[in-house]
Amino acid sequence: MTDTTTAKPLAGQTALVTGASRGIGAATAKALAAAGAHVILVARKVKALEEVEDAIHAAGGTSTIAPLDLTEPDSVTRLAGAIAGRWQSLDIMVLAAAYLPELTPASQMEPKQFNQALLTNVVATQALIAGFDPLLRHAKAGRIIGLTSSVGSAPRPYWGAYSATKAAFENLLATYAAEVERLSPLRVAIIDPGATRTEMRARAYPGEDAASVKPPEVVADRLVALLAEGFDGLHRERIEG
Repeated sequence: MTDTTTAKPLAGQTALVTGASRGIGAATAKALAAAGAHVILVARKVKALEEVEDAIHAAGGTSTIAPLDLTEPDSVTRLAGAIAGRWQSLDIMVLAAAYLPELTPASQMEPKQFNQALLTNVVATQALIAGFDPLLRHAKAGRIIGLTSSVGSAPRPYWGAYSATKAAFENLLATYAAEVERLSPLRVAIIDPGATRTEMRARAYPGEDAASVKPPEVVADRLVALLAEGFDGLHRERIEG
């Protein structure tokens, strides 16, 4: 007889994944659903979200799509209200959405792209924390996983716009983790997925052989394993190939 707890370690839990239409976000959404969670898929592109949802349902999982531009004013507030109207708590929130500006010298950053990176990588993150804090705290053991980059802590030439926003992203999540640690079972993990085969990486490294880096499913499987294992306090980890 199959042990359903082992086969579906996240059964009965509700998870929200941003950037769920492609790459690590899509792979993580599918892995969470395979582990038994009901997954709320958040991204801008409806068709791409529907493709992820179809894959989840075909594999026997469940999900709900929530097409949304996280940078639009009040969009996260509306999303949080809609989810609170349907679910009493949110067990898992995976912050996989990110925007990579063109790689340029710090003195030549394109203001519009830098602003978009700030909105997507930092401002939207704060809005998600604020909007879903009540639902996450209401969960038995709420968990937030934020996907970062090595440049967030180790700046690299020409990556200034992205690295600055990822540094702020990490700081924001670490601050929130410290604030809730003694008040709630809610915990936060900041995960560097390492070199992964995504469209974003292909733009940053156009000459790289895609087969030389791990697929997003490797990252997704590790995130689900981490959630199933549980972690206490602020958790940091880099996922190698």
